Amino acid sequence: MEWLEASTENCPVQRTLDVVGEKWTLLILRDAVNGVRRFDDFHRHIGLSEAVLSDRLRKLISAGILKTVPYREPGSRSRNEYRLTRKGWDLWPVLMALSQWGQLHALGPEGPALDVRHTDCDAPVRVVVECCADHSALTPRDVTARLGPGAHAPS
Repeated sequence: MEWLEASTENCPVQRTLDVVGEKWTLLILRDAVNGVRRFDDFHRHIGLSEAVLSDRLRKLISAGILKTVPYREPGSRSRNEYRLTRKGWDLWPVLMALSQWGQLHALGPEGPALDVRHTDCDAPVRVVVECCADHSALTPRDVTARLGPGAHAPS
């Protein structure tokens, strides 16, 4: 069976996009990675409607990407902060890859809004693809894609 003959319903890219493949969701994750925790701060910084923000936060919690942590300001009712789970932090390389692509192909003349650097040496951070045997910086020419155990013909 070839790729075009295989069903894509079990494709990890498709399943990931089912969870996070929407603009507002990725922007919420971008802000969460950068320390935004509160509903009002997400709302103000991203600029989406309260209804859409509530829906996206609910979906991210349901998917186990965010969790809620209660907090209470003096004199106010209890509210929730939104924090990334381990599963959520595992999306950090995806956000970094999107940022890297954007800096190469979609950046405005004023430069990036965020400059991410390695804490120890202050060098810019980049995303690379590597194999599990520590051969780093692979290109598409260096890899072979084969159908995996979950591949099957469409139903």
